[in-house]
Amino acid sequence: MAASNTHAAGETFDNWVATRRATARPEQDLELIERTRALDVLKAEERKTLAAVEAQEQKHLDARQAHEAAQKRWYELEEGARPAYESALRMQELRVFGYRLALTLPLLALAGWLWARQRKSTYWPFVWGFIFFAAFAFFVELVPYLPSYGGYVRYIVGILLTVLVGRQAIVSLQRYLERQKAAEALPDTQRRQHLSYDVAQARLAKGVCPGCERGVDLKDPKMDYCPHCGIGLFNQCGQCATRKNAFTRFCSSCGSAAATAPAD
Repeated sequence: MAASNTHAAGETFDNWVATRRATARPEQDLELIERTRALDVLKAEERKTLAAVEAQEQKHLDARQAHEAAQKRWYELEEGARPAYESALRMQELRVFGYRLALTLPLLALAGWLWARQRKSTYWPFVWGFIFFAAFAFFVELVPYLPSYGGYVRYIVGILLTVLVGRQAIVSLQRYLERQKAAEALPDTQRRQHLSYDVAQARLAKGVCPGCERGVDLKDPKMDYCPHCGIGLFNQCGQCATRKNAFTRFCSSCGSAAATAPAD
């Protein structure tokens, strides 16, 4: 603003001086002196304003340098404290994991015992509910808080779980096949005694043999025995000689009780 005022006054003064030289009138000398003084005042104001601007720029430069020095000092302190911070953070993670492990490990142990001993008991709904609860606690409350260490701990836990679950699945499948093989070697009447009525009906509804669970064509009127394990699928009612499901308790034609039927 001061520089603009000085520049405008300087242009006016130059024009006036040029006019004075052109006219050469002595009565204009006093006005020339006044204009010169006014221009000097504006120049002084401009120098004063420029000095104030330079002072503010110097303060800004000093503040920026102080900020850079403080930032550098901050980085140095941060780098010096980083190992202690990371160590404290790891200890906190381990402490939280320990608390969660102390909570979920007894649940997992109890769930394993219930699965091994009580999953087929009278209270099996409560048993399986607790097993699912323990599994949820393990995968939600414990696994996400496993110490990382570059991810190796989680990879190892995943590998161990895969091995254990895979081994258990293979062992269970082998045991199931052995039970099926032993059951198929038993007489027809004895095999029926080990079959639940509801299980037998559910398997027949799926189109599989109740004894060996292999697929059979139940719509074939000549299919009275399973071609895979030999168990009887259809027989004749002892009262009306109607062909009926061998696993039903009563004849659907006359209502007579079947001679043999699966247990409940």
